[in-house]
Amino acid sequence: MAGEPPPYRVQIQQETIKAYEQSTRTMMLILGGIGAISLLVGGIGIMNIMLVSVTERTREIGIRMAVGARPRDILRQFLVESVILSLLVGIVGIALGVAASSGLTAIINSLSSGTGWPVVISFTAAGVALLFATAVGVFFGYYPARRASRLDPIEALRYE
Repeated sequence: MAGEPPPYRVQIQQETIKAYEQSTRTMMLILGGIGAISLLVGGIGIMNIMLVSVTERTREIGIRMAVGARPRDILRQFLVESVILSLLVGIVGIALGVAASSGLTAIINSLSSGTGWPVVISFTAAGVALLFATAVGVFFGYYPARRASRLDPIEALRYE
């Protein structure tokens, strides 16, 4: 029977390892892309919130500049606000992640008897996430802060 496949199959472990590495690499790229898009969307949201804040507080900025605040003081104020906003959102995100992983682990443990999966929280990953949140706040908050610091005090005081 020359055209029939052999009744056995030889599988080399290196082929399995290579396939596993390829699928792991693909998943890392997909998750990295999702993370990058999330950071971009979050950063644009922070920038929009800060631009609205600058617009709504134009008179306040004009008053501060009229009484002696320097442009770098205004820049620093809005950058600090942006960083605080992004850190708070980062902390909420970490809390939601911990809650979701704890909830899913509890559901899995209750549905399958004898598994007893633990909830493992990486404080290093949480710290890196907070650093990225801070960086996003500084990066996307710089334009609104700079815009606020460059306002003309007289025009800002006239703003209604």
